[in-house]
Amino acid sequence: MPLLTGLARSLRPYQWTKNGFLFFAPLFAHVALQPQVMGRVCIAFGLFCALSSTVYLMNDIADLPRDRLHPEKKRRPIASGQVPVGVATAAAIVLGVGALAGAFALDRMFGYASVAYLANNILYSFWMKHVVILDVMSIAFGFVVRAVAGGLVAHVRISHWLILCTALLALFLALTKRRQELTSLAGEAGNHRVALKEYTAGFVDQMIAVVTASTLIAYSLYALDRDVAEKLGTRYLGLTIPFVLYGIFRYLYLVHLRGGGGNPSRVLLKDRPLQINMALWLASVFALIYGK
Repeated sequence: MPLLTGLARSLRPYQWTKNGFLFFAPLFAHVALQPQVMGRVCIAFGLFCALSSTVYLMNDIADLPRDRLHPEKKRRPIASGQVPVGVATAAAIVLGVGALAGAFALDRMFGYASVAYLANNILYSFWMKHVVILDVMSIAFGFVVRAVAGGLVAHVRISHWLILCTALLALFLALTKRRQELTSLAGEAGNHRVALKEYTAGFVDQMIAVVTASTLIAYSLYALDRDVAEKLGTRYLGLTIPFVLYGIFRYLYLVHLRGGGGNPSRVLLKDRPLQINMALWLASVFALIYGK
């Protein structure tokens, strides 16, 4: 039982919220009320949850020596020895192969997107996460692949706005994560993640400022675009901009004053104001697009 419990924890189900990006393309393409389409998207969500858990197992195996020296990560099941490396490796192979097989069975193009997601994360685990700047860009690419995969499995046109806004938001989350790691680990940061030796809090704050402004501008331009209004059938998507603004400001507040940001999924699952804001944004978007 402790082994199964530890293995379940190693799959990090709380991180599956990130796979919600698969639903954005169908939502903004007027197909969120079509049961057959959304059924495929829900299956795709489950497959990506299996793929992401494969990645987490792989990361824990690759980072084992450093995780055992980390004040928090040393308690993870694989780092603590609760789950043997051999068991974790076997689970990762079974999950990864099964998820890819299911992805191609569901939709060929979605299968290719799943391969791209897994390949990017393999490169990240064994190389890119050790390279300054490239590490956060790889994380952002993973989110973009999720958003694109949702559009592919739903068979809808993938907007360049979706790709741009997703990439910028993902960069924002990745950079705030790096900032939290720098501040929480202080002088030991470089010993736990090689790329952190090349970062400083000031440098990361400058990048966060650029990405924050870019994210807000990109979403505002999208929400106010005439072609988008014609496509979506509403001129009032701009009313959702305050929710995006508050969400980013609230997250920055948690990062700078509450020591949050190290784990975006946990922040979203624990911070009630962020949850309410996200629910209001989704409800507003749904009402504006599907209200007629």
